[in-house]
Amino acid sequence: MTAVALEPVGTARAAFPRIPLMRVTAVELRKMFNTRSGFWLMASIVITSVLATAAVILFAPDDKLTYSTFGTAVGWPIAAILPLIAVLSVTSEWSQRSGLTTFTLVPHRSRVILAKAISAVGIGIVSMLVAFAVGAVGNVVGTAITGTPLIWDIAFLDVIYIVIGNVLGLLTGFMLGTLIRSSPGALAAYFVYTFLVPGLTGALEASQKSFADVRPWVDPGEAQAPLFLFDRALSAVQWAQIGVTGLVWLVIPMVIGLRLVMRSEIK
Repeated sequence: MTAVALEPVGTARAAFPRIPLMRVTAVELRKMFNTRSGFWLMASIVITSVLATAAVILFAPDDKLTYSTFGTAVGWPIAAILPLIAVLSVTSEWSQRSGLTTFTLVPHRSRVILAKAISAVGIGIVSMLVAFAVGAVGNVVGTAITGTPLIWDIAFLDVIYIVIGNVLGLLTGFMLGTLIRSSPGALAAYFVYTFLVPGLTGALEASQKSFADVRPWVDPGEAQAPLFLFDRALSAVQWAQIGVTGLVWLVIPMVIGLRLVMRSEIK
């Protein structure tokens, strides 16, 4: 019979070092590519960028072959895809039942959620850089084919605004993921947020003209729309509208969602 050594009472166990946040982030980043849905969502960013660029070259009038046209065509599909990636990055722990393993290996859930947020934002920024690069190639190729002048009409400030707008959209998807923690439910909520809320506020504005001045203060899509317009700087009032709608529609629900994530039972 093999003897089993017992620890003396009061003996402290060896403390294992905490897993570095960068390693947790790298794991979460790899997990976003491991599933078929995650992989094809990532691939769709490149695919839609190329298709949108080709569509502009084939169908846009010659006088519209500018960098802003290519950037807009490439940017809109990416703006729709990025929040879906953020949703799935959070809900996968519950939908695929991998949360028990994840939160056992890293008991501090806040570090896992932070790593997921860093990974999602990083992918969003890289995706936007890819979009700008594809748009630039399309602008060069399109003008070379048609013989039109090469026009670069997106300023650096426009790029900053677009990045901010897309990151806000991505964080909205991340917020819905933490709040609902179910892939079908969070995706449905995202489409309601994206299409139903602007539709309702738009209908209210059409029926009540006085609501036009109020709408940017209550509709996040309306408040963030100026971020995607080129060649104009946002006023202090527009930044305030982005801040107010972001607080109501993003920050407060995100805080509630994070509290639910910390307390929810993992099965």
